[in-house]
This record gives sequence, C-alpha cells and structure tokens, in this order.
Amino acid sequence: MGTLKIVFTPEDLVRVRIASRPDPMWEMVLSLHLLQARGGGTAMGSWRRQVRANLVSTGLLTEVRDVLIPLAPAGPYFPDFLTPAEAQMGLEPGVEALVETPRRQIRHELNLLQTYYGLPPGLEDLARGDPRAIRDLGRVAASYCQVAFAPHMQQMEHAIGQERSALARHLADDGVEQMLDHLPPMIRWRPPVLEADYPARAAHYSREIHLRGRGLTLIPSYFCRTLPVALVDHGLPPVLVYPARRWSPPPITAHDPLVELLGKTRAETLRRIVATPGCTTTELARLTGVSTANASKHANVLRQAGLITSTRQANLMLHRATTLGTELIRTQPPN
Repeated sequence: MGTLKIVFTPEDLVRVRIASRPDPMWEMVLSLHLLQARGGGTAMGSWRRQVRANLVSTGLLTEVRDVLIPLAPAGPYFPDFLTPAEAQMGLEPGVEALVETPRRQIRHELNLLQTYYGLPPGLEDLARGDPRAIRDLGRVAASYCQVAFAPHMQQMEHAIGQERSALARHLADDGVEQMLDHLPPMIRWRPPVLEADYPARAAHYSREIHLRGRGLTLIPSYFCRTLPVALVDHGLPPVLVYPARRWSPPPITAHDPLVELLGKTRAETLRRIVATPGCTTTELARLTGVSTANASKHANVLRQAGLITSTRQANLMLHRATTLGTELIRTQPPN
C-alpha cells in the first residue's frame, strides 16, 4: 500500500466540491474491479452472480471480458480516458466524452497500460485509433453500466446521498477544513496536505498531486470498496474517488413502530433486504435466523405489500427493497 498526497493552496480550499450524484464511469471501472475479485460480503457476492447471469443473458459477456476487463484490470493502473469529467453530468455525457477522446490520448494511455499488463489482442484496433473500435467501446460501456448497476441505482444514490449530506453538514457548520478532516479514516487532513492510503505495487510508494489553485472534486463511490483512487494525468481536473461509507439501518427493537406494523421477524427481514440489496432467500434466512421456508414466506408478504421486489436469476431468488420499503426504514447519515 502506498500513499497519495494532495497539496492544497489557500485558493484550492475554496474550490473543493462534492460530486452531486454517482459518477457512472468511475462506478463502471470500480465495479469491473469488483467483478474480477472475490469477497466483499454477502451483497457483493449476490451482485456478482446477478451481473454475470445478466451479462450472459444479454449477450454482453464476451465483449465485457475481451474489451472492458482488459482496459480496467484490478491493479495499479487503468487509462484515465475511461473516467472523463463529463460523466459527473450522467452516463450519456460520459459515454459521449469517452467516444470523443483524442486518439493521441488513447494511444498514450494504452502504451502505459501495456507496460503493466501487455496489450490483449482485443485492444489492438483501439490502440490504433480505429473509429469503429472506439464507438464499440462506448456502446459496450453504456450497456455494461445498464446491466451492472442501473438496477441498483436507488441504493447507489442513497449511499452517495448520505455521504454527501454528511460532508455538506460539516462544510456548513465548520468550514472546508473540518469537512476534509471528516472524510473516511483512510484519508487524513494534515494541512496543507490531504493524505490517503493508495493502491500501489510498491509498499512505500508515494505520489503527490499539487492542485495549484485548480481545486479538487471529491467523488464518493458505491463500488469503491477499499482505497481511494485519483487520475494519473496531473493535467486533468483533479479528483479523489473514495469509498462512500456504508449506511446500516438502525436495529429493530421491540418498541420500534415498524415492529408494531410488521412484526419483529418481518421487520428484520425488510431491514436486511434494505441493507443487503440483491440478497438471496437462503442468505436472507441466514441473516434473520429463520428457516429458508419461513424467509420465503416473509419475503412473499413484503412483496405483496409493495415493500420489496424479487427477481429470479437461474435457480436464485434475489430480493430488493422498493422506494416505499426503503423509506420505512429510518436512515441515519454517517458521523
């Protein structure tokens, strides 16, 4: 693990902004990293199974495996052109900016990628700047985003909204330096430097970014699960992408109004589905301490009440909370 140091000037402190929504292109790259990994808990295991099944059913698996994954390996480098700043306005502007990346930049960054991992045959046309290959990349990226996390957009927006609200509260009450001091623990404000643990091959690797009045955009990410990430090219608008802190619903108690409405076990079932989107019936049984048959019955009642939805993937039933179900569980922003 290395260290990233972001050096501020007084002008930079007044130019810190927080991304207002999930950045789809950063989420794309970081979700591809998770797709290649193992672990991450019940929710990530369920997500991987669902995404792989959906990639097969939509015919995208081969293109994602041959194009996107080689471009975004789970390692110390992936090309900056995959995460254009325009994506902060949404998926469509992000994909358009990706397709319009200057050919010189694509060649340069793929040469860097090649020094780390070699260049797979599926990327040769892209490296040559073939317009068709670049358009195909945009199409596959957009389709992957829809398959991989569009069904989870409610949870993504909720987690990032909670993180943004917490930071905005510190900013409004105490100022920008206090906000920087209340980022997750792997990020430390040591004026005038924001220091973060950083993925790197060398254990003592240290990297510095001097903002020089350009400011910094903080991008909390749903699929960033370990360490913060920054762009490699110092000439691009500076960003710090970091894991949005995980919201956990408050525990259900015997005096909770939700228990009076649903009963203790059913209330706990809803709570677990909200906290673990995409969990299976078997996982739900384990989380709530009931039999699989009883977990299925409770989920069926919640589904009929419009509090959850259930989707069958192969031989698995995956459960997610609806907006109404999520709203019934009172949320607390992170401290």
